[in-house]
Amino acid sequence: MIYGKIQTDGKDVIFMNEIIAEKLKMLPERPGVYIMRDESDVVIYVGKARILKNRVRQYFQSGYKPEKVAAMVARIEDFSYIITATEIDALALENNLIKKYKPKYNILLKDDKTYPYIKAHTNERFPRFSITRKITKEGKYFGPFMGGIRCKDVLDILSLVYNVRTCAVSIGEKPKKPCLAAHLHRCLAPCARVGEGEAYEKEYAAAVKRALAFLDGDLEEAEAILQEKMLKFAEEEEFELAMDYREKLQMIGKLKLKRITSLNRSLNADIIAYKTNRLYSSISLLITRKGIMQGGSNFALEEAYGTDGEAISAFISRYYSNHELPEEIVVPCVDGAELLEEYFAKGQGKKVKIVVARQGVKRALLDMAEKNAEDYLAKSVDKIRHKDDMTTAACERLKTLLNLSHYPKRMECYDISNISGVDKVGSMVVFSDGEPDKNSYRRFRIKTVEGANDFASLQEVLKRRLSKLGTEEEERFEKPDLIVIDGGKGQLSSVKEIFDEMHIYGIDLVSLAKREEEVFTLHSDESVKIDHRDYALKMLQRLRDEAHRFAITYFRTLHDKRNLTSRFAEIEGVGKEKRKALLDTFKSVENVAQASEEELAAVPGIGEKLAKNIKKYFDENF
Repeated sequence: MIYGKIQTDGKDVIFMNEIIAEKLKMLPERPGVYIMRDESDVVIYVGKARILKNRVRQYFQSGYKPEKVAAMVARIEDFSYIITATEIDALALENNLIKKYKPKYNILLKDDKTYPYIKAHTNERFPRFSITRKITKEGKYFGPFMGGIRCKDVLDILSLVYNVRTCAVSIGEKPKKPCLAAHLHRCLAPCARVGEGEAYEKEYAAAVKRALAFLDGDLEEAEAILQEKMLKFAEEEEFELAMDYREKLQMIGKLKLKRITSLNRSLNADIIAYKTNRLYSSISLLITRKGIMQGGSNFALEEAYGTDGEAISAFISRYYSNHELPEEIVVPCVDGAELLEEYFAKGQGKKVKIVVARQGVKRALLDMAEKNAEDYLAKSVDKIRHKDDMTTAACERLKTLLNLSHYPKRMECYDISNISGVDKVGSMVVFSDGEPDKNSYRRFRIKTVEGANDFASLQEVLKRRLSKLGTEEEERFEKPDLIVIDGGKGQLSSVKEIFDEMHIYGIDLVSLAKREEEVFTLHSDESVKIDHRDYALKMLQRLRDEAHRFAITYFRTLHDKRNLTSRFAEIEGVGKEKRKALLDTFKSVENVAQASEEELAAVPGIGEKLAKNIKKYFDENF
């Protein structure tokens, strides 16, 4: 590397090589996004700027920098930038590029959880209620539900108290046969009463309105109705039913306890606190809805940010890209609050106010969040260091031990599973920076290989996967840095044939043999033996074991499906459509076997006669 400094605008600018020095001189005074890369051309950081010239040069100016920022700058070998029309466009592009590249020094929220919500499908003629983790612009959402409050219990209350529908059955112009929920008086059954006219529609609309009020925090009506029904069943010695209602009452009690009396019941606010020791950082998020403390989450951050305001701004931008926006976000400080508000208004069509709390109840909630963040940071430091050893540090070790051409940021491992050549399947699992990237996992059903030929099956899978390179599908199937094969020299050689045949370059290839846990490479006929205590070997083992688990799971799914198909085929009158309807309703053959005739008959297309035959078959054969 070439180190030195140049003068720009009267300031000393430290640079790492001549390429960067020249590019710094040509930076435009425009908004945009900048992309930092390391010596292996891997994207390590993506940032936005109101003025690219000023923002990018800051990284290379002399003076104090937090350790993580300094570590990142030391790895920069090149950078590029994209000019945008506005700073809003820059923020949107930054988010998209972070999702695409997953840079090491950006907030990625790897330990993030998407909590469940209750969705009211208010855009439908007869609104239904469902559980979802995905927020869209349609309907109305309540939640998130956490801290011991289960969405299923909330849905049960909606059906028990208000008789609104919680199923996904489509409602046309013609009435359908009432389902089990209608018979149990847990649904007003609009699917069966669709033709009853305006009076019925008003009745159902009134029930939906009361259900929405309950979800908005009006708990008293539901509590009174549940209490009445619980006492009624207790008097009738229907103790199991009485216990069910008591459990629902206890859940409402939990909601009441979470209500903060000093908070306005109309307030929906997320409270975000940030703590850092300049090497590691944490964020604590507390969620309040309708004056009720729903719960919260903690996040360990390892990213490179110069100020607390930058870190909080980056977290807000990333977190709310796939979470519902509250009415207010309460923070101790933030960079670019107005920009973020405008970004969310344009991108999600929802207004949000970002508030810096100085005093009052919101400040007290922020103090609570800051204590949580401080405690979480103290407990997380050792975990983070251990995680580094197990992931990125292990990747660096692999590069050295196996003489890889570059850092293995994206690793793919392949495995084949079959019994006697039946239901042959292949699996591809992906680790990014040493951690599982389950969204990138893929399964392959072997199509061209006859019998139990694992070598040929492996070749088919790799051909199909590598054919995606250089095509429009490459964005979904990114080019790996390292491919790991479960096996020995034979498996490695068979895959090398595919590499040569398809002219694949720039991807390292190794295999891991189970017996002695030896690693074979293309550099030598001799295996590489890594100490069994070495995190580099442990990571390869985790990758290999995950590929095997994933393949076995898919194999069992296909095997079970084939067995299920043959089992249902033995029942007269149960064809493909009816089999699908049964499995969609009951999810497994075990549940079908245990269902009553009444429950079976309620499945669309089954009816009482066929339900009787199905029940008889499973009673005799299951």
